[in-house]
Amino acid sequence: MKILIGQPKLEKTILQLINEIQAYPEVDIMIYPEGYLNENVAEACEWARKCGTMIISGYKKPKDRAIMINHMGQVVLDKAKYEPAVYIEQEGLRMGHLLCDELVLQGLGERDNDKVDFVAHPIGVGMFSENQFDVWIQAAKELAMAHHTIIIGTSHADGSFGGGDVSIPIAYAINADGESIFIRKNDTRSVILDLEDLSYTVMGEQKQMKESVL
Repeated sequence: MKILIGQPKLEKTILQLINEIQAYPEVDIMIYPEGYLNENVAEACEWARKCGTMIISGYKKPKDRAIMINHMGQVVLDKAKYEPAVYIEQEGLRMGHLLCDELVLQGLGERDNDKVDFVAHPIGVGMFSENQFDVWIQAAKELAMAHHTIIIGTSHADGSFGGGDVSIPIAYAINADGESIFIRKNDTRSVILDLEDLSYTVMGEQKQMKESVL
């Protein structure tokens, strides 16, 4: 099972998603940031169906919502931000979804006994400080350990929170022991993660197994 973690620029269309879903047919799931799909949900569903690829992201209607679209183009999760966590069984996996600051404000709720294979964490804009970057990565590691699950997060490549001066693009994957598989800061290249062996490929580089913890 291969997951593409994308960090697109903010755009009114979903052209960057369309380009990647066609360019990497080996990918089973794509994770894109919070607020990326917006008014283009129907088009995203059609591309998911055409390419047989699941899409996990977020959109506004008018408030922020979490969304999962399966490989048949069906919306299997459509949840308002801050509603209780929901787990979805798709593609032979049990998945969770955290939308941006749900990571630090509410987490995944009560731990249950069923295995969660991974949790997607679409983030809106980049981090507004180095301290926030460190705090969110640490929160992801603690949540991964608490639920013994993989957590994968990604933000847009640009944009800042509340019109601030700082935006640090972030993408990461944490394993079920709370260890980093990769942590990317100010590097907006897409990454393909193989869930079977947790190897990953950064676009333009060779496959890697693990990188040094920041």
